This record gives sequence, structure tokens and C-alpha cells, in this order.
Amino acid sequence: MTEPILPRIRPEIAALAPYRQGKQAGPDAFKLSSNENPFDPLPSVLEALGRTTPINRYPDASATRLRERLAARYGVEVDQVHVASGSVAILYQLVQAAASVGDEVVYAWRSFEAYPGLPLVAGATGVPVPLTADARHDLDAMADAVTERTRAILLCTPNNPTGPIITGDEFTAFIGKVPSDVLVILDEAYAEFVTAEGAVDGLASRVFEQHPNVVVLRTFSKAYGLAGLRVGYAIGQAKVLDAARATSVPLSVTAAAEAAAIASLVAATELLDRVAVIVERRARLLDGLRALGWDVPDAQGNFVWLPTGDRTDEIAAAFVAADIVVRPFSGDGIRISVGEDASIDRVLHVASTAR
Repeated sequence: MTEPILPRIRPEIAALAPYRQGKQAGPDAFKLSSNENPFDPLPSVLEALGRTTPINRYPDASATRLRERLAARYGVEVDQVHVASGSVAILYQLVQAAASVGDEVVYAWRSFEAYPGLPLVAGATGVPVPLTADARHDLDAMADAVTERTRAILLCTPNNPTGPIITGDEFTAFIGKVPSDVLVILDEAYAEFVTAEGAVDGLASRVFEQHPNVVVLRTFSKAYGLAGLRVGYAIGQAKVLDAARATSVPLSVTAAAEAAAIASLVAATELLDRVAVIVERRARLLDGLRALGWDVPDAQGNFVWLPTGDRTDEIAAAFVAADIVVRPFSGDGIRISVGEDASIDRVLHVASTAR
């Protein structure tokens, strides 16, 4: 039987591996592969979900109520807030708006695994810059990588999957070296978990006012525990965010997601109390791994990084055999999310045997 003739696909897209989600866990396993929040939604959030618009109706295409709440929270105009189906969607929108064939997008590597695909989808060229020896952004090298073809720079802080932050002083020095017409995306998906002094905070410092080329990303997936509803947001200059809105898929933020996000903002104090619990668990996990001799970099998200190198697949298999689902990056390392309290001792036990 002859093969059917299929539509032509761009070669670089055909060669691009699809995004790989963390492996699903069985009923008795700990799923520590996707940086999800281990806590169930608050009752007030579930109540809000029950009051949403019937699903036979379209949602508000611009998520106006949520944008108004976020604008009031951060002291900006409503049109300086953009909401989409997760902050990763905004990443795609911004890169597509800024870069095309012949352009370049600079990012640290290893970092968020979606980054390499962003410029490829836009037709641009990715410029990965290796992390430092302590798994941090090498901002000097990233600044040196900027050319007249650079259209966007991606900064992930805390860095996923390795954990360290960019400091405010480091960011200030870096942004001073970047041309003002280059888009800088400050991806702060894990900002609520940061306890390190001096960390850059794009919203508290309002970097988008002094530097109009900066857009700050946040999400409700991690600290707020709404990963399954897919809602994230960006704050920056209205004209920059208009470009993201122009490239977005219409009606992608559901009424349920908007209602849950608003309820989460109302319950922010209670939710951030849960973040404090996760941070305490992170500290125990980090200290335990280091006590076993693992060279774990600073962890400021809701995950830790094991630099397992050539043994990555072997050690990841040992975790899976112990009913712990982790996220391996072959030849590089393993990311372990901070999950249920009972998972910590089991992670440390496997880590002790694999050392």
C-alpha cells in the first residue's frame, strides 16, 4: 500500500520534538515531575468554579474582570495586563510578535524546555547560552550574545529546572547592556516561592516602567495551584502587550479559569500560607540531598535539581521503581518537584542508594 501524500511541513517544525509533559503517576506513586502544587483547591475557589458561566456560552475574550483585579493589585492600567491560557502561551505570542525569519532569540540553557521551540515556531533562530557552573544565568555571556539580529531575550527566574534566581542588581546591570528595542521577557512563573534576598522582582520593582522593552510573566499554575485550568498573565507596556493579544488564540481563557483566578487572588493570604509550607519542605529536601553528598544548586522554585549527568536515565529509573515520578533530562540532570510531605523521605532514600 502506498503512503498517502501529506501536506508540506516546514522541515524545522517536522524535526522539532513536541513538548513532553511529565509522566503521569499511578495511584500509589508520588508525581514529582511537573512542578504542580500538591494541595487541593481552596473551598472558596471550588465555590467560584460552581458559579461560572454555563459552558454553552463563550467566555469573555479578554478576561476583563481578571485583568481589572490584576491591574488594581499591581497599580497599572488594565491594558497593561494580558491574560492567556498559561504564561507559556504568552511566551509563544510575544516571540511570534517580535521575531521572524533572520531574527534571533537569546535564552539561557538549560532552562524552561519550551524555550528552544519558541524561535523555531516563529521562523527565527534560537541562541542558547550555557549556564554558569553553579547552574545560574550567565548574564554577561547573554549580553555578549546580543547582535543586531536579536529581537527577544528570555530570562527565567528562578530558573526552571535548575532553581537559582537572577538578582535585582544583576538584572539592572544586564538590562543596561541590552538595546532598548530588544524585547526582554522576565519569566517569573515561580516568583511566589522565592525567599532569597536581593532577587529580582519585576512587578515589585516595576521594571517595565523604566524599561518599556521588558514584559513580566506570572502564572496561576504553580503557587496558586490552578495548573489544570491554564491561566497566566503578563504585565508590561500596553503597545507591547497589544502585539501579544494580536497573535493570541481567541477565547482561550475559559470562564472557569477566570473565576478561579479571581477567587485565588481574594484568598491570596491563605494560598501563600500553603506556599510557606512548600518552601519549608523544599528546605528539608535540599538539606537532605546535600547531606547525602549531592551537589544541588540553590533552589528557589518548588523543585530541586540533581545534576546526574550520564547517569540521569539510570537514576530516574530508580526513582520510578520506588513509585516516584521525576522529570529526567537525559545526560544532564533530574528535576524533582516539592510535593506531599510523605514524599520527602522516600526521595531521600532513593537518592541515598543512587549516590
